[in-house]
Amino acid sequence: MILPIVAYGHPTLKLVAKDIDKDFPELEKLLSDMWETLAHSEGVGLAAPQVNQSIRLFIVDGNPFYPDYPEGKDFKQVFINAHLVDTFGEDVPFKEGCLSLPGIYEDVMRPDGIRLRYLDENFVEHEEEFTGVRSRIIQHEYDHLEGHVHVDRIAPMRKLLLQGKLRDISEGKCDVDYRMIFPKRKRRGS
Repeated sequence: MILPIVAYGHPTLKLVAKDIDKDFPELEKLLSDMWETLAHSEGVGLAAPQVNQSIRLFIVDGNPFYPDYPEGKDFKQVFINAHLVDTFGEDVPFKEGCLSLPGIYEDVMRPDGIRLRYLDENFVEHEEEFTGVRSRIIQHEYDHLEGHVHVDRIAPMRKLLLQGKLRDISEGKCDVDYRMIFPKRKRRGS
């Protein structure tokens, strides 16, 4: 089932997500629905907070970045209870977009590499380093677990200039090809 994605301004996007255990209700179905939602929306990552679940879960599919970024090929993975251990390398810019902020693409500076501790979909623990576009995708989705979106990482003046567009998104005044929940959409007759 394709899930609706919450838009900028939704309270779930501002929460620090909680760890889960393997007994989380209907986890397999949630993962299946998230994969279907990601494919339908043509994104490269989707975090549970974006589908209104404040849990530490995200999925990534770097294939859309291939061939521009060869390391994106076949990078399709589930991350549960992810926690950032370390960052390394130089900060590098990358134009990021987000399914919760349709039409907003901004250069975001992030470290080139990360070390991440996480569980896979079988609840096997991993601690792994990621660099390049893989690191970038993970850091973007990881921010959702920490209650942040990519525009929180841009210069304050630039964010101020985007306030009108951000307000429009939260009110549903944007064109998208996927289902969304808009936190400030005005109801007819109100």
